Amino acid sequence: RKAQLPAPAFGTATSFAEAKAVAEGIGYPVLVRPSYVLGGRGMEIVYDEASLEDYINRATEITSDHPVLVDRFLDNAIEIDVDALCDGENVYLAGVMEHIEEAGIHSGDSISVYPAMSIKPEVQEVLVDYTAKLAKSLHVIGLINIQFIVYNDEVYVIEVNPRSSRTVPYISKVTGIPIVKLASRVILGEKITDMGYTPGLAKKSDYIAIKMPVFSFEKLRGAEISLGPEMKSTGECLGIAKTFNEALHKAFMGAGINLPKYKKMILTVNDNSKDEAISVARRFQALGYEIYATRGTAKFLGENGVSVIGVNKIEQESPTLMDLLLGHEIDLVIDIPKQGEHSHDGFLIRRTSIETGVTCLTSLDTANALLTALEDSEKNELTLVDIATIDTK
Repeated sequence: RKAQLPAPAFGTATSFAEAKAVAEGIGYPVLVRPSYVLGGRGMEIVYDEASLEDYINRATEITSDHPVLVDRFLDNAIEIDVDALCDGENVYLAGVMEHIEEAGIHSGDSISVYPAMSIKPEVQEVLVDYTAKLAKSLHVIGLINIQFIVYNDEVYVIEVNPRSSRTVPYISKVTGIPIVKLASRVILGEKITDMGYTPGLAKKSDYIAIKMPVFSFEKLRGAEISLGPEMKSTGECLGIAKTFNEALHKAFMGAGINLPKYKKMILTVNDNSKDEAISVARRFQALGYEIYATRGTAKFLGENGVSVIGVNKIEQESPTLMDLLLGHEIDLVIDIPKQGEHSHDGFLIRRTSIETGVTCLTSLDTANALLTALEDSEKNELTLVDIATIDTK
C-alpha cells in the first residue's frame, strides 16, 4: 500500500460465512489458503460457493489467530519471477523469468524460462520499477525474490520474499553473475556500483535457459500428482541453448522425459479444457501418435477433426483406460482435472501411470511445451553449451 503497487483483490475470513462474503465481493475464482504456509501447503483454487464450503470444511481449522486468506485468482495470467539485489540505495535485477504454466501452479512446479519471452518492453520496465520500490520499502540489504503476474499487460504483485530463492543458483549459472557472493558483500556494507555493477536490469545472457521441475511421485505411494498451488517437486534440472526449442528439449530430457517409445498416448480432459485440447491432440497426431480417450472426449475430438480411439472408463467393461496402462505400451498420459475437483477415477489413472513408468502431465501448458520439444527433436541435433564462457557483466 505504501508503495502504491497493485495486488489482486483479497480479504481474510474466520468463518465460512465471512469467506463466502469475501469471495462474492471479489468474484470467483478465488485462491484460498491458511494464513501461514510454506510451499503453498493447503492452498487451493475454488470456482464456486460449494467448492469454497468444501475447502473450509475439509482443509482448514479457522480461528481468529489463523484466518483463511481469500485472493482473487486471475485466470490465464503469466507468472513472472524476479531475483534482485538491494544495497539500501540501489537495486540490481539479475534476471526476469517467465513461467510456461499459467499462474495457479506453484512456481517450484512450473517450467521457468530465462529471459522472459512474451512480456512487452514497457511491462518489463514496470517490473523493474516495482522491484526497486518493494526492495527499498522493505529495507532489504541483500537478496530479494518477487513473484508477479501479468494480466492483460497489467502487473500485479503476488509474493515477495526478502531472501534468496530456489531460482538464485539457476539464474546465477545462466547469467554468470555471482549473485550470492555479491549479496554477501552487500550485507557486509559494499555498494552495487562499487562492485562494478550498474543498477537496474542486467543485460540478457546470450543463451535461453529453462528450469524444469523434477518430481518423485513414483517413490511417494498414494500421492496426488496433479499440479496446483501446493508445491510437489523435489528437484529441478536445467536446459540451456541458443534457441528456446532446443533448451526446452534438453530440459525435458534432463528431467527423464525421453519420448517417443511406442507413440501411444491417453488424453482425458475436463469440459472446460476440451477446446484447448484440440490443438494439443492435432500436434500429437502430426507426430504419429495414436491417441486414446474416454468416449466423450473421443467424440468431441472426432467432431473437430482429430482421429481418436474411444475407450471405456475404469468402472466399465474392458477394454478400459486402466487396461491400456497395464499393457505397458503407453508413452504418455495427459489428464487435465478440474481444479478443486477430486475424481476417484482421475486419481487412479494418474497414480497408475506413474507406477507403471508412464509420463503423466496435468497441465495443457506443459503438454504444449513437451510438443515443442518433441517437434524440435525430430528436426535438430542437440548442441553443447560451455557455461564457463558466459559473460558476467
